[in-house]
Amino acid sequence: MFTGLVETIGTVLEYTELDTTSSGGNGVSAIIGDCASILVDVHLGDSISTNGVCLTVTEFDEAKTQFKVGIAPETLRRSNLGDLKTGSKVNLERAVTSEVRLGGHVVQGHVDTIASITKRVPDGNAITFTFQLRDKDYIHYIVEKGFIAVDGTSLTVTNVNYETFEFSIMMVSYTQSKVTLPTKDIDGSVNIEVDLTGKLIEKQIELNLNSQIENKDSALNKLITSLIEKKINEVLGK
Repeated sequence: MFTGLVETIGTVLEYTELDTTSSGGNGVSAIIGDCASILVDVHLGDSISTNGVCLTVTEFDEAKTQFKVGIAPETLRRSNLGDLKTGSKVNLERAVTSEVRLGGHVVQGHVDTIASITKRVPDGNAITFTFQLRDKDYIHYIVEKGFIAVDGTSLTVTNVNYETFEFSIMMVSYTQSKVTLPTKDIDGSVNIEVDLTGKLIEKQIELNLNSQIENKDSALNKLITSLIEKKINEVLGK
């Protein structure tokens, strides 16, 4: 679990596509450096959010200045990590510990989809960014003033357009200097993780409704039966 508060910006030092005969399958292997500040307590198997994607540390150098990860095909399909190349900058955050203050919001590092930057408008020393989702259904989990993770950065939604599948955030000047988003141009892609709360509520409602529909004696079925009988009686003039 992460907070969406980016700790540092790392640099992709190596980015290698793997063939199907390698131990990593046909995914990608990446070495990320310029991040000694977050590797002081690193262990093999640790999770590090990389542009919002939870990745597992498989190797690190003796000086603890760089680490290696494997990126699976499913992750490449869901995220923009397939666009990385040597020299790319990435947002990095270690998994939280019990001592960490939750200054952002609960971020799993399980990217839902990607979005494209459609607008970036200066507003004083802040910047308003607008994004359009690739997978449109996820717009239903985005609400004004709700949380969202963009490339692993915890941000507040300032506007949502459900017809164009777009949403906006405002980034203050301090945050601009700590993350990669301000370096991206119009049409640039970002990883999106919607707030988990909305998905949990939706699933609970779905399961509850299905359970009530399957139970003929449930309150929902009794209500539906009552409404149908009332409508039939109205049609028959009773």
